[in-house]
Amino acid sequence: MLWGSSPAAVAARFVAVAQNFLADGPAERADRARRGLLSAVGSNEPATLNQVAKATGRGAPAVSRSIDVLVRAGLIERMADPDNRRRLAMRLTQQGRTVLQQPSESGALAGMLERLAPSEVRAIERAVEILERAV
Repeated sequence: MLWGSSPAAVAARFVAVAQNFLADGPAERADRARRGLLSAVGSNEPATLNQVAKATGRGAPAVSRSIDVLVRAGLIERMADPDNRRRLAMRLTQQGRTVLQQPSESGALAGMLERLAPSEVRAIERAVEILERAV
């Protein structure tokens, strides 16, 4: 056992183990896909469709449809590509940046674990190790 583990590290491990036990619902899968697209756009700004498709491991047509949804939601904006006038580029809107900065499942759990005593976090860490061996 790593006694020096942070609550965030324990939380990340717990979420990984919990995902093996719990079936993901459509809302969780959609949220992960949305975060993946927002992250790909944000890290490649001004991002092209092909850059986002490559970063997410999805085909360009599927990414294009998903980007359309995010544009309508006000999370991404399209603009002229500064390197090629015939191509569109994308960037996150302020609202898109806000959504991307919101804590993920492990971030939310880490916040809860930070309120516990160190001995309690270690007990949860031990439970996670037991669960990891069980799967």
